[in-house]
Amino acid sequence: MHRRAFVGTLAGGLLAASLAAEAQQAGKVFRIGILANLRPSRSEPGGGLWEGFIQGLRELGYVEGRNITIEWRVSEGKYERLPDLAAELVRRNVDVIVVPADQNALAAKRATRTIAIVVASSSDPVGSGLVASLARPGGNITGLSAVAGPEIVGKQLELIKAIIPEVSRVAILLNPGNTFHPVWLREARIAAQSLTVQVQAVEAREPDDLGAAFGAMAAERAGAVLILGDGMFILHQKRIADLVAKSRLPTIGSRDLVNTVGLMSYGASGPELFRRAATYVDKILKGAKPADLPVQQPTKYALVINLKTAKALGLTIPQSLLLRADEVIQ
Repeated sequence: MHRRAFVGTLAGGLLAASLAAEAQQAGKVFRIGILANLRPSRSEPGGGLWEGFIQGLRELGYVEGRNITIEWRVSEGKYERLPDLAAELVRRNVDVIVVPADQNALAAKRATRTIAIVVASSSDPVGSGLVASLARPGGNITGLSAVAGPEIVGKQLELIKAIIPEVSRVAILLNPGNTFHPVWLREARIAAQSLTVQVQAVEAREPDDLGAAFGAMAAERAGAVLILGDGMFILHQKRIADLVAKSRLPTIGSRDLVNTVGLMSYGASGPELFRRAATYVDKILKGAKPADLPVQQPTKYALVINLKTAKALGLTIPQSLLLRADEVIQ
């Protein structure tokens, strides 16, 4: 064959192969596995987080039933179920696994070292061993960090002290089944020393433990309560809200809790983090490697104060905090 004809034939063949590959990729239905703690429904506590993720996918052109299918596995706040649920997703041969937090990510990591894992709201991705570094994750996990490390609990204690200068004991509600809560508790104890505040660790592993937990706070005369982020706590937020209202304890907790009886919340926007997680899924489905995608940290934290709750508790919010707040609920 003439050299020019051969080159033309080769180039044409490569172009055709490339176009065929693109067409196949464009027509592929990707399988996304989600290892969740909460059900994806706005009517369910915390369900809006996953709605943010689904919305993020839609904005990027992914529609369930057209070019993606979603495999849901939900622990219902029972962390001991995560390993089996993660293994199910691996057996389903999903293209990527999306998880809400470190506990879920660790279960997924133990189940697979090859399938990409995107964490939407990590508490401490480096300290937990999920990634080698924020800039170069180095494995099959990447995503977003909800906090710049566990020291955020120190900031939350500072906010409590700013509103209640005379507070001497702050209860911290934690779930012993959450392997990261002890890290946050240690950070809280360190911060408490400089604030001349005693920290009372109160545990609740199951919803039935919540009543006794608030009873222990009352028995020790806690002056406020800080509720750590946890799937079980979000799932049973209505019960926690009832106990907060009954105890009349100034409470810093989730954004949803401050909408009702909580005094304030401070942290990154959960729905926004989950929406941004969709961009990582998009990049991975288009061929990017998790090891090369830096973990993003939040650039802004939102302070929300419920002024109605403050007035009901007889608390005066300093003007400096009101001016600093991103939202004040009247």
